[in-house]
Amino acid sequence: MLLLHAGATLAMVGLIWFVQVVHYPLFRRVGTTAFVAYENEHTRRTAWVVGPFMAVEGVTALLLFGFTPDGVSRPAAFAGLVALAIIHGSTVFLQVPAHRSLSVTWDEQVAARLVSTNWIRTIGWSARGLLALALL
Repeated sequence: MLLLHAGATLAMVGLIWFVQVVHYPLFRRVGTTAFVAYENEHTRRTAWVVGPFMAVEGVTALLLFGFTPDGVSRPAAFAGLVALAIIHGSTVFLQVPAHRSLSVTWDEQVAARLVSTNWIRTIGWSARGLLALALL
């Protein structure tokens, strides 16, 4: 379970850094005419990539806290859950609304807000990656 948890978490660390540094900043280069179609396709395809990793990470994080194996720090497992709650809260309350807005029309301010608020998830997943390695 620890390996599965670490694998899913570290996959998300890599993905979120790619999104933060490469993918989201390039949104402004798509162009206003093609952006809505691009955004909708981006959202659909991204869900297929991140969904399984996020599901495995979430389930294993809950299991690690609920059924903490011998030798695993329960406070570290709890800290990982708190970080995951912050990440998911940021996703639901900040990134999803920005993506919904961008799925209707290109808006430079919304895109900039998406990039800036995504640092919450980038830092959160980076911290979770370190915790997942420490749990191993």
